Amino acid sequence: MHLNGRACLVCNCENTVPVDAGRLTEALGEDVGTVHSNLCRSQLSTVEAALQSDRPVLVTCTQEAPLFEEIAEEAGKADLISFVNIRENAGWSADGDKAHAKIAALIKAAAYEPEPARLKSIRSDGLCLIYGGGSQALELARLLAPKLSVTLLLSSDEEFLLPAVADVPIYRGDIVEAQGSFGAFKVKVDKYAAIRPSARGAPDFQMARDGARSECSVIFDMAGKTPLFAGHRHRDGYFRADPGDPAAVLRAAFQAADMVGEFEKPIYVAYDEETCAHSRSGIVGCSKCLDACPAGALADKGDAVSLDQGICGGCGSCHAVCPTGSMDYRYPRRADVVSRAHLLLEAYATAGGEDPVILVHDRTHGGDMISAMARHGNGLPANVLPTPLHAATAMGHVEMLALIAGGCRRIVVLTDPAREEDYSALDVECRLANAILEGLGLGNDIVGRIDEADPDAVEAVLWTLGPGISLPVARFSAAGTKRDIARLAFGRLHEASPEKPEIIALPEKAPYGRLQIDTDACTLCMACVSACPTGAMADTPGEPKLRFIESACVQCSICVRTCPEKALTPEPRLNFTTSAMQPVTLYEEEPFECIVCGKPFATRSTIERISAQLAGKHSMFASPGRAEMIKMCEDCRVEALANSSEDPLAGGERRRVRTTEDYLKAEAKGLSIDDFLIDD
Repeated sequence: MHLNGRACLVCNCENTVPVDAGRLTEALGEDVGTVHSNLCRSQLSTVEAALQSDRPVLVTCTQEAPLFEEIAEEAGKADLISFVNIRENAGWSADGDKAHAKIAALIKAAAYEPEPARLKSIRSDGLCLIYGGGSQALELARLLAPKLSVTLLLSSDEEFLLPAVADVPIYRGDIVEAQGSFGAFKVKVDKYAAIRPSARGAPDFQMARDGARSECSVIFDMAGKTPLFAGHRHRDGYFRADPGDPAAVLRAAFQAADMVGEFEKPIYVAYDEETCAHSRSGIVGCSKCLDACPAGALADKGDAVSLDQGICGGCGSCHAVCPTGSMDYRYPRRADVVSRAHLLLEAYATAGGEDPVILVHDRTHGGDMISAMARHGNGLPANVLPTPLHAATAMGHVEMLALIAGGCRRIVVLTDPAREEDYSALDVECRLANAILEGLGLGNDIVGRIDEADPDAVEAVLWTLGPGISLPVARFSAAGTKRDIARLAFGRLHEASPEKPEIIALPEKAPYGRLQIDTDACTLCMACVSACPTGAMADTPGEPKLRFIESACVQCSICVRTCPEKALTPEPRLNFTTSAMQPVTLYEEEPFECIVCGKPFATRSTIERISAQLAGKHSMFASPGRAEMIKMCEDCRVEALANSSEDPLAGGERRRVRTTEDYLKAEAKGLSIDDFLIDD
């Protein structure tokens, strides 16, 4: 069988997965050929033969992936083989006899090729700082020393036995500051001191000092204190293990041992500063990505945000909450997530599947839960379609609603309770998606999250899911910006809505809505227009008129904070009418025409307000003639000032020239020359 140019090898794992070749052929529209039962053992030659061509090979087994990858590498075809799990994800289930539609969908979706993310090269010289206490830290340092260039920094010298041979540099100190990422860590250490070589019995450290600084490529933290980094699980090159858990220490040690050499890391997120709604002219609006990032990879740099690709761990929370799409996840892209899920739903429906539920999960915790359920419980129901991602937190409300619009009955996100602090942004996105669906009358709690480490608890929820939304499967292009995809999804959901409301209210800080304006306060200064990062606010040249495009507004509130009169108030809502796409007038006034030339140059209320405040009250406008200048345009005002006797730029009268005759006459009268000139 060939799917999307791939040779597909189907295995029923020694007849434990109920695969019907005829039904699978009908569902996929391709002849599946032989359904194998032992590809990893007696039928291994089939895999070897498939790898002889230059055609990519898809194998429906993940348990034996290392074996197949080894064979592919020996054949020089390591980049041509891929895998899909139809056993734990479908066949090993109490619904196994109903799983043919899901199996067909999983195989079809596995042949989808997303756009690969760009890669960032990282070099590690192997300098490793081990931070911990007692002889346990020394033993770990000695264990890693053959692989890495190790330095031991003791957080505590209690229960520390002096080594007979100084095979590892040993210091004492407390790390008070740490920054950087894999290959380029920097630490600041207080109470830093080197061990005294002559120490006997108990360790002795000399010349302790504060503020010592050092750099390293890898940090192994087993001090048992507060993590050195926020969101430390996302920080590559930083290994943290509980010193009271020897197994955890050993696992981390095995991982750290290989962290030397050249590495390639995906560039998870692309950032577009031009469309960012973070700040304008020092006035902060949207900070959702900064608040959501658990790894500290984002920082405020004024009117934009800085993204440290070295720190970024690819959780995708910034991408999920960004209202403009400036933070764009690339591992995979939003378009690929939606397109692959739509392909999954379409293949499932074509094969006769009903009531599809998408189960979004990461490949570690989620994969382990699914495997445990399949091996020791009822497995996944036949209608639950697993969708693995690098990070489940990359799912935002746009992706969720695009999947619902594509025919998904429900969406369940499976998360790891050990990382509960990472899910605040995901919960916000789930609430927003549910608010939109509820506002459309399509159902309540359609999008949910299972936060469990117990496979039985996860299984219990999945097998008791209530009815969801019943929409026909309908693929649509996921091309364009985040707002473009959102509009497509919203439009399809609105068509399916039994109530078809024109406007629905949304939760506070939702990225859709309009602005309420206090017309008594607004002076049409247009400060909001210059501040708006998305072009939602616009003026009309030659007319005192403020225009607004609701579909472009992301509710960042920069305009609200910029307005000197505090005349604007955000109103989160979703407008399904055509007016949302068109400019509407928020406020306009009658123009005031110059009393001299007749040119409109301001609003009538502005001129009347200024006249009331300044005419006859301010020294510059004390006389009636000067007060009239307030009602003139800038050109006529300058001309009037130039022709006025009160022109502040006009020079005084020239001083009379004094002559010899003046001095003689003054002397004759007995006057000074100044008195004579005045008298004369």
